Parts: sequence; structure tokens; C-alpha cells
Amino acid sequence: MNPRYQEIPNSQIPKATSADGLVKVSVIAGEAMGEKAVIETRTPIIYLHYRIEPGGAASQQVPGVYNAFAYVVEGEGLFGAEVERAGDGQMVLFAQDGDEVRIENPSDAKATLVVLLIAGVPLNEPVARYGPFVMNTDGEIRQAIEDYRLGRMGAISA
Repeated sequence: MNPRYQEIPNSQIPKATSADGLVKVSVIAGEAMGEKAVIETRTPIIYLHYRIEPGGAASQQVPGVYNAFAYVVEGEGLFGAEVERAGDGQMVLFAQDGDEVRIENPSDAKATLVVLLIAGVPLNEPVARYGPFVMNTDGEIRQAIEDYRLGRMGAISA
């Protein structure tokens, strides 16, 4: 596919707040709390930025066939049906055992829990990488490097 860029300023990213005011979400891709992202994705994905105050919890629909993980940007929270604890800089990988994931900031927490929830259909493709190049095979990597050296990487029109 041809390269393209979608610039969405923060003011246009859909946002929602729970009825109790304890959970806020920015919907970068996918849907959450009645809001739908404005970007178009090549494959179905979910990319949500949650801010959960102490005592708040988010339950997010995630199809069971998706791979899903949460990355903790700030704070510490409880994740999934197993109620796993994770904090700053940690990632939680959710099991593909249902259609929902749960993220909770315990009521005794001292800070806001800031989390990125990312999920999508597994592509099940091989991955080859070298520096900034990511392709499917070593041959494609060599071709990408050669294209870069010869200035054949293309241009994105404004």
C-alpha cells in the first residue's frame, strides 16, 4: 500500500469520561466508552489512553481473537481476571480467554493510573529487522536498505 500519514491534533481525538468521573479515556484507535476513533487503520486495532483515578475501573471490550496488552505509564494498578498488579514501566499481556479486559486503580492508591491499552488481530507473519527497517524476510531488509541508499524510499505528499 502507498504510505500515508494521518495527523489528528489532540483536540480532535475523541475522549470520554465515566459516569463516576474516575475514568477518562482518549480513543486513538478503536472504540471505548461510547466514543469511536477518527483515524483509519489497515487492520482492526484498539489503542486507548486511560487515566484512572483511585477507586476507578475500566472494562474494555476486546475480541477474544485479539492480542492485547497494557503498558503502565504512571502509577500502579490491577489487571485482568487474575487481578495482576503492575506499575510504572511494566507491561501486562492479557490472555485470549474472553471478550473483555479490566483495569483497576485500587481505592487505596495514592496516584492516578495512566495506562495505554493496545490490542489487535494477530498478523502471524514473520518479522525481520535491521536498524529502523522492519520487513518479513532478510531479503526484503536487504532490498529496503538498497532502496534507501539509492533514494528510492518515496515521498509523502503534503
